[in-house]
Amino acid sequence: MKAALPLFVLAAAALAGCGNGKTAVDPVRPVLTQVVSPGALATRDTYSGEVRARHETDLAFRVAGKIIARPVDAGARVARGQVLARLDPVDAKLAADASHAQLASAESDHALAKAELDRHADLLNRKFISQSSFDAKQNAYNAAKAKLEQSRSQAAITTNQADYTTLVADADGVVISVSAEPGQVVAAGQPVLRLARSGEKEIVINAPENQVTRFKPGQDVMVQLWADASLIFPGKVREIAGGADPVTRTYTVKVTAINPPDAAQLGMTANVAFKAGADSELVLLPLSALARDKSDPAVWIVEPKSGKVQLRAVKVGQFREDGVTITKGLAAGDRVVIAGVHKLRPEQVVRVAN
Repeated sequence: MKAALPLFVLAAAALAGCGNGKTAVDPVRPVLTQVVSPGALATRDTYSGEVRARHETDLAFRVAGKIIARPVDAGARVARGQVLARLDPVDAKLAADASHAQLASAESDHALAKAELDRHADLLNRKFISQSSFDAKQNAYNAAKAKLEQSRSQAAITTNQADYTTLVADADGVVISVSAEPGQVVAAGQPVLRLARSGEKEIVINAPENQVTRFKPGQDVMVQLWADASLIFPGKVREIAGGADPVTRTYTVKVTAINPPDAAQLGMTANVAFKAGADSELVLLPLSALARDKSDPAVWIVEPKSGKVQLRAVKVGQFREDGVTITKGLAAGDRVVIAGVHKLRPEQVVRVAN
């Protein structure tokens, strides 16, 4: 047994000599990060809503017919006067042609009745005809004149109806939905698409019935985009629904966005909070960003030059439905790891994936 020990040591030394002498290096881990931007909403009393256009209109044809073209789809940006859809114009054109033909006939009858009236007026002055004969021509002229006016109105109506076979945008905006496809027969007034007009935007939220009394028309609030927590802008309560939704039992509250940033696109999610809830020094992070430094809460900070991570102790404010607030320990511009924090170690090199 004693002779076997030196052999084991020699074998271990020989195996060690077969290596390349390099120390194993931890792989570079990809991580998700967030740049610290103070100024989060201090209150947890927030209401999630959707960015909407102030005016949304269902556009429809004013006449019935078969759709032969719809050159725009949902999401298309359109300008005032741009063609959105077309109906088959054949029937409308035939009706317009018939009305114009009737108008031409009425104009001829009117001209003849006018000439007859003038001749009989001259004969009446010469005492060649009776007053009753002249009155008959006067009545015939009045009837021809009324028929002419009727034909003109009818021709104008059919001309307008022929124009109504083309649906155009009445304002600049974005098509947010379509309800009819080419080949479909639609009735007059049946929605074909929905247009969100450019310009004023608003945030539509649903307030529970036990909270709706907190909102008042004209009340100042703050709005924060979910896509970019650093974008906070003011808003004003514009409208509160007079009754609860029969399904959700919530009240719709519409908040006018005041000077919203260009990043606030239609359909985005936004949080609405009372204006007093904004804190210029408060930082909001996802719950997944929190780690532990012994027994204290901490976060991993990515050093911009070396790409290494360091654990930094922080002071937590509140745990909320939208994340966790940090009151101390972070500065503007710090890059915090928000995913995979439990697989990191100090001085480890990471690759920022976002």
